[in-house]
Amino acid sequence: MNIVLVGLSHRTAPVEIRERVAFNEACLAEALANLVDQETIDEGVIVSTCNRVELIASSPAGAEPGLHRLTNFICDFHSLSVDTIHHHLYRHSQDHAIKHLFRVASSLDSMVLGESQILGQVKEAYRNAIEAGTVGRILSQLMHRTINVAKRVRTETAISQLPVSVSSVAVELAEKIFGELNNKTILLVGAGEMAELAAQNLMEAGSNKLLVTNRTAERAERFAHEFNGGTVGFETFYEVMPVVDIVICSTGAPDYVIRAEEARRALKSRRKGPLLFIDISVPRNIDPEVAELDNAFLFDIDDFEGVVESNIREREREARNAEAIIETEVHNFIKHMRSFDIGPSIVEVKQIVTQLAQNELKRHRKKLGELSPEQEIKIAEVLLPALVNKLSHPIIMQMRAAARNEEPADTLEELRKMIKID
Repeated sequence: MNIVLVGLSHRTAPVEIRERVAFNEACLAEALANLVDQETIDEGVIVSTCNRVELIASSPAGAEPGLHRLTNFICDFHSLSVDTIHHHLYRHSQDHAIKHLFRVASSLDSMVLGESQILGQVKEAYRNAIEAGTVGRILSQLMHRTINVAKRVRTETAISQLPVSVSSVAVELAEKIFGELNNKTILLVGAGEMAELAAQNLMEAGSNKLLVTNRTAERAERFAHEFNGGTVGFETFYEVMPVVDIVICSTGAPDYVIRAEEARRALKSRRKGPLLFIDISVPRNIDPEVAELDNAFLFDIDDFEGVVESNIREREREARNAEAIIETEVHNFIKHMRSFDIGPSIVEVKQIVTQLAQNELKRHRKKLGELSPEQEIKIAEVLLPALVNKLSHPIIMQMRAAARNEEPADTLEELRKMIKID
């Protein structure tokens, strides 16, 4: 087993380099077909995203020839000199390659720790390689285990459970206040990018109606149209506050756009539970006194950033648990593949034992006397296979144990001597 991996990522290369070595959908099948030459590389998978390009392969020629071939392949395919990208590349083999792939799929190497998109991208890369016919027994085992390890990390740690963006924190807070977001109406005051993202996330999480107001009506109409929402006049938007549940405010105004008195009137006339105010403006656009009103929940940008930073630290703590899982899984996979690698030796042992049994049968055949055709068939199809299995079983168990325990690969030779085969 020689697993090799060559790649670059957002950690090692700027975007202008990543763009030049990306394998887009149009060229991926051709790249996979050219990558596998059967001599140096007999199986290959290409993971290509906006943040990374990685080639994972099995090399029958050995680790170093495999790494050399992958490096040259990236350069040749994209018509680049090795000097252009060499110092951006990382090259891993065997357990280091396996560990790197497990970490990537588990999002431990992602720009946003714990993000979920990378696992889907690894799955897609594997599907593309299957369709191109460039995966066999080694990479099939590796990619299946990679996907399972990533799922285990997500299941057994909280690395992806805590939101780490302002927009996703907004959804989490809204769900804590309202429970389900179905039938909740959002009023977006202003159209800053972060506020739009928060509104978008809330709509995708279940909110069913969006009202938008902005000093520039055109921008309000564009965003409202995207979500089948409506617009209200900027000078009178507070009049609709009694019928909304979530107010997201992000304008360029230097002072409060929503004052405590307007919020008080809205709360008094709505009479239907809490009203969530999200102020993403700097300087703040919602009077802090709103937080003192009954049934009003106000969060400003510092509140959100505090939650985000806290969640990032928690994800980092969970990452340490994930690293421990990956170390165990790498060790287990190496042991599994060593057992897998002795398959040809197991076949040879069975051939040796079969030959031994057939020789003995031939030597003592006359002593058995006249046998019917049915008895001859039973000897060939029942007695001999049963004898071979019984004799070879302890030998094979010993070979598998030796492989798992990383003992030298000359076990077969020792077993030859043990069963006295020349």
